[in-house]
Amino acid sequence: MTGSALPAGALHPDAGRVVRLPGHLLAILAVLAGWVAVTWLAGARQGLLFLIGTGFGAVLSSVAFGFTTGWRVWIRQRDPTGMLAQFLAIGLTAIVAIPLLAGRTELSGAAAPLSWSLVIGAFVFGGAMQLADGCGSGTLYKAGLGHPVSLAVFPAFVAGSFLGAAHLDAWLSLGALPAVSLIDALGASAALLLELAALAGLGAWLWSRRRTTTSRWQGRGIYLAAVAMALLAIANLVVAGQPWGIVYGLGLWGAKIVTWAGVDLGANPFWGREAQQAQIAASLLDDVTSVTDLGLLVGSFLLAWRRRAACPAVGRVTRRQWIWSVVAGLVLGYSARLAFGCNVGAFFSGISTGSLHGWVWFACAFAGSLVGVRLREHIGLRG
Repeated sequence: MTGSALPAGALHPDAGRVVRLPGHLLAILAVLAGWVAVTWLAGARQGLLFLIGTGFGAVLSSVAFGFTTGWRVWIRQRDPTGMLAQFLAIGLTAIVAIPLLAGRTELSGAAAPLSWSLVIGAFVFGGAMQLADGCGSGTLYKAGLGHPVSLAVFPAFVAGSFLGAAHLDAWLSLGALPAVSLIDALGASAALLLELAALAGLGAWLWSRRRTTTSRWQGRGIYLAAVAMALLAIANLVVAGQPWGIVYGLGLWGAKIVTWAGVDLGANPFWGREAQQAQIAASLLDDVTSVTDLGLLVGSFLLAWRRRAACPAVGRVTRRQWIWSVVAGLVLGYSARLAFGCNVGAFFSGISTGSLHGWVWFACAFAGSLVGVRLREHIGLRG
């Protein structure tokens, strides 16, 4: 018997040892498994959109990108970092998206009518997102992280989005002008130059009035995240044929839940339309917004799990603050449908695809956030 041989019946030292894969490899395998499942069930395009969604979730949560927080940090501390990163992501997306939209008829922008519902909805949304501590994307990625308040806000957001869509026609009856595409009105080159000049001018104004640049984000991580978001948004436009959105998918989830509960939505002015009825009847994975929303949840959860940062502690939250947060989530979803989107669907995608309503949304929502930050402080919410 050689020196390395084992006695008969003896176990090898490695027998029974559990092979542990590195956390990042497990996360990659989980994403690939999800991609394969979605592709198998809903097709190659939906599989790609799921991957794009996981990318959004990972990018947003990796640096706590936060549209809502970026605005609040500027309002409170005059730190422009978060807003400058947002402008960078929008500008980079526009550089590619606007020429694509001008040259390819199979792609559509995020155009929406200039209506009272837009003005009112965006203003209310801007205030509500500060109370809920997240817009559409912020609520999703924080829910994916297991943030307790966002987990409570999330179902309220779904319900609000469903109800807002159900009442949208009534709000539009208050008065609306047609959607204005700057690409159609000015041409692609002029529209792009105007958008970039406006973003640069706003950025320069914010920078000139800064008090600090280190109150929350430090280093170049948030700017790298902005570049990644722009690349993902462009990919979403090309693959889905439409810009990145959040809110419609959540409203559709609400419509499916209501239908499963036995409610007939056939007579509703919005959900009773032929296109919406078909989407309610179809698989959740067949809708391009829903599948990216699901991917966003998965991407943020896997990153949090990999970093051992899932279900973060949030300190003591009073009953009154819980109630305020959940009510704000309901209002958030409702107002987002009136305003044709949240910070993603209206602000980010609206401006980056040359829609005038994106700028109107931004002005009204920021005004609402000025009020929302005061209300947030009044009820004692921190951060």
